[in-house]
Amino acid sequence: MAGLFAAILLRKAGFQVELFERSAASLESRGAGIVTHPELFSILAQAGIPVDPHALGVAVPGRRIFDCTGRITHEIDLPQVLTSWGQLYALLRATLPPTILHGAATLTHVEEAPDQVTAVFADGQKISGDLLIGADGLFSTVRRQLLPQVQPAYAGYVAWRGLVEEIALSESTREALCNRFAFCLPAGEQMVGYPVSGPDDDVRPGHRRYNFVWYRPAGAEELGRLLTDTHNERHELSIPPNRIRPEVMAAKRKDADRLLAPPFAEVVRKTREPFLQAILDLEVPTMAPGARVAILGDAAFVARPHVGAGVTKAAADADALAHALTTCQGDMANALALFDRLRRPHAAAIVTRARELGAYMQAQALSDDERKLAEKHRKPEAVIAETAMPMRIADSMGFTYTDLARNNK
Repeated sequence: MAGLFAAILLRKAGFQVELFERSAASLESRGAGIVTHPELFSILAQAGIPVDPHALGVAVPGRRIFDCTGRITHEIDLPQVLTSWGQLYALLRATLPPTILHGAATLTHVEEAPDQVTAVFADGQKISGDLLIGADGLFSTVRRQLLPQVQPAYAGYVAWRGLVEEIALSESTREALCNRFAFCLPAGEQMVGYPVSGPDDDVRPGHRRYNFVWYRPAGAEELGRLLTDTHNERHELSIPPNRIRPEVMAAKRKDADRLLAPPFAEVVRKTREPFLQAILDLEVPTMAPGARVAILGDAAFVARPHVGAGVTKAAADADALAHALTTCQGDMANALALFDRLRRPHAAAIVTRARELGAYMQAQALSDDERKLAEKHRKPEAVIAETAMPMRIADSMGFTYTDLARNNK
């Protein structure tokens, strides 16, 4: 996603761009639900892609929290548009001419010279240009070469994620969940879910999907057990859905029935291929690690998903890079320095905020400061008002969440 945003915005600014993707296949089917923010739509408009927010996803009027019995304990009015990763990806990809998109391109390393930078690929191809942008995700080849000391850090908990067809759910569950951003908060855990578009971007009720994320603490030993597959092979940070061991799936469904509100338990039971990922933090000391290299999106900063800002952050990174290159008019050193000044502090703040929101779910021992944050952010009033909110809006709310939450509705 970060690479697509960068390509679109740089082309609009007058730059020649070639885009290389590791995967040989299109990626529309990857990812799950995402939360949109006003900044995302603003950048889409700047990129020449004015989109009616309601056409991009499912609009919900507010949020609610369920206790384990299924009773609504908190509810607030908070309109948002919720979309799917694949829907936004397809929109961005369709904006670019297919001639600049190159699939099945596995980058092996980067070679820098005073007047150019060269990307070297596994098939022997070498492509040179004035700037190389590493938008190659969490396991970025570009970052590993230029910033080898930077490694993702496990946060101490995992996320079960999945999508289920709305029509597969019972009428009572659809009524409870499918028109709201919803939560359930077992001790030390968090379930969050919301509706997204269905096949062919269909947003009609009954044709949509329901997206959920269930955060659960897992120490190192438990993480190893969860990521050991049906062939007894240990995966590093995630595992293909079809390789999750049946006993792990059975235990998850049993725990859902025991711990979650009945509507959420039904969602878990009826999701055919849930997937599991370790929750991570990642920060870089610079987003310009080479004289002619920039990194952005998840290649540079990975925030825990509680801020719901991964795609918006990637778009803002790309927008800042295009602005810096245009402003500095060919002075690459100053352009990359400006880009780093514009984006690194903001991205770091998002990572910090996400750590604060997720501290209470960590399996590892907490420091005194983390314990304070955990107590502050585990409260239902805080969860419902802070999760997946633009930071400046959440900050402006302060901690007057009791005024927003209508308890014991």
